[in-house]
Amino acid sequence: MPERVLIIDDEENIRQMLRLTLETAAYEVGEAGDGMEAFAILGGDPAWNVILLDQRLPLMEGTEVLRRIKVLAPRARVVMMTAFASVELAVQAMKLGATDFLRKPLTPEMVRNAVTAAFKSASQPPGVEGHEEPGTRAVTMNGFTILPGPDIAKQPNERRFIVRKPNGRNQEVVVEISQEARASAARMTREVTIDENLWTSQAETFLGDFIWNDGDVPHSGRLVLKGIDRDALEKLAQQKGQK
Repeated sequence: MPERVLIIDDEENIRQMLRLTLETAAYEVGEAGDGMEAFAILGGDPAWNVILLDQRLPLMEGTEVLRRIKVLAPRARVVMMTAFASVELAVQAMKLGATDFLRKPLTPEMVRNAVTAAFKSASQPPGVEGHEEPGTRAVTMNGFTILPGPDIAKQPNERRFIVRKPNGRNQEVVVEISQEARASAARMTREVTIDENLWTSQAETFLGDFIWNDGDVPHSGRLVLKGIDRDALEKLAQQKGQK
């Protein structure tokens, strides 16, 4: 019996492209134009292996559709798709049960990689896919999974991450926090002390944005963070003021 993929997207031309890509790879493919149509399909037949789910749908956003899919078809692996995303949205989707987050416009290779990775995770015994240590999190985008690196950095201004590529290979990526970034943050916060965990979060977001935009890890294995998100600093200042 062929492996089954359900496409949920309101744009017919995208569904046709995805169907052609997947049927060429010998998958059985189904289609739905919105969440309600998808619920009707899954309610009658929940045995779909992988679901490709667009974030922007009529009537109901993809994350809400995802919540209901995990009830109707809990064994299905869900891959989110969107042209409008951020690391924060990807993290939210992972928490709701998505296994990957693809950026539009999609390429056939990107789709095949994501579906292959989703089937691979579906074949693992229960509990294997959540192998990270308690308190850590894994963010997957375009088939690349960002995992926390060693707790102790070799240099205080470095943050290390392990990136698992779609082919299953791991690569360490170092994000250097520049003195320029620290000086800029100090000017903006003045008397507020910046927790090192915030720099770790900023480094992870920076790496995620790079992978999201470039479609790959940096070839050198290093990135240099030269700024900090102003909204994150404002939130930190508010938290400090409430204590």
